[in-house]
Amino acid sequence: METMSALQGLLGGVLIGLSATLLMGLLGRIAGISGILSGLLFKRGGDRPWRLAFLLGIVSGPGLLILSGLDWGNVAGDSGAVVGVPASGLATMLIAGLLVGLGTGLGSGCTSGHGVCGLARLSPRSMVATLVFVLVAMLTVFVSRHWLGDAA
Repeated sequence: METMSALQGLLGGVLIGLSATLLMGLLGRIAGISGILSGLLFKRGGDRPWRLAFLLGIVSGPGLLILSGLDWGNVAGDSGAVVGVPASGLATMLIAGLLVGLGTGLGSGCTSGHGVCGLARLSPRSMVATLVFVLVAMLTVFVSRHWLGDAA
């Protein structure tokens, strides 16, 4: 691993931890992205502005890096492109997105809520949920690489 890649990962982790800590400390809320999005879309109340600001901050980060001229974390193979070519077709991506949404509903959260915030709070439920996330991710990679091969 390059030193710059390690530093970028470290900086990203620090920023994620800082944002989760600030959200918990200032608003008493857990930085679970699926819960924040769900609350923005389906709940009424006075907490919509911070939810919208948090989500806009997440999606605007890569754009700000590109606008600033920094070539950090560009996932595209071409340095002039903003986003790389999808690994799968649109149908596969839609099905995967729906499955992720279903999983966050069944698991009462996502990797940011359980994996980042829940583990930091030593929540037993989050420990189990994160273990399940990791095991399913490993199984998915195994199946897609060894059983599906080029079909995936």
